[in-house]
Amino acid sequence: MIEVERLSKRYRGAEAVRDVTFRCAPGTVTGFLGPNGAGKSTTMRMICGLTPPSDGAATVLGRPYRRIANPGRHVGVLLDAAAQHAGRSGREVLALTARTVGVEQRRVGEMLEAVGLPAKAARRRVGAYSLGMRQRLGLAQALIGDPKVLILDEPANGLDPEGIFWMRSLLRGFADRGGTVLLSSHLLREVEAVADRFVVIAGGRIAAQGAKEELLGDASGVLVRATDPAALHAALAGARLPSRPDGTGAYLVQGSAEAAGHAAARAGVVLTELRQANGNGLEELFLTLTHGATR
Repeated sequence: MIEVERLSKRYRGAEAVRDVTFRCAPGTVTGFLGPNGAGKSTTMRMICGLTPPSDGAATVLGRPYRRIANPGRHVGVLLDAAAQHAGRSGREVLALTARTVGVEQRRVGEMLEAVGLPAKAARRRVGAYSLGMRQRLGLAQALIGDPKVLILDEPANGLDPEGIFWMRSLLRGFADRGGTVLLSSHLLREVEAVADRFVVIAGGRIAAQGAKEELLGDASGVLVRATDPAALHAALAGARLPSRPDGTGAYLVQGSAEAAGHAAARAGVVLTELRQANGNGLEELFLTLTHGATR
């Protein structure tokens, strides 16, 4: 269980995160999504006690992360796969982690096998690893204490298609056994395939959150075109219908055709096209929600 309540972070008066609230329940994978600079990594660092919040609070398994005794036995964290000792071998890194969290050394071999790092690779120094190999080693570190919660920031970076499929299966299996997963990633199609819930952040604030079925039910939205695009945009904004230009003079609207048509009619805007968009699921939802919010 992860609970985030009105988390905010300010740096010299500038707000990186503002009033972020969400919950990750056991047995689920929560996709934490947003453009670069949206506040995802800052939020995850606050959850893990690495960055003190300006306001609000976050708890993992019912208490702040810093107050969890031997947290590696309860929470697996991977925030930066590059933050590993380059001079040690992969096996040495895991052996030290096992000793630190207090698990038997046999877990080292088990985790190396679980994440697909063969014996030859485990004997190599981490400095010679590819990014994908570092991600696998980082996941092994996160899992070695047999935790109930996983907090992962961009764990699929550097993985090949086979590795991404493997990771999806690993995270889905972890959640199906009752674990809680908070997953940040730019690979939207992979997140859509594995996640039960989404939390979308833009400009440091929550833009949307909810179950996959709830958010993607109308994710394709509608495409609207008018003789006066500027007037159409104003009409949609006045009706509080999220929209973004599609690059051809039309607008992709997050909502029903009826709602978009009524908004245009009330504003006296002449429509030349109104139809269901050819949706791309989570990608379409993400672009609609975060358009214009990148800082």
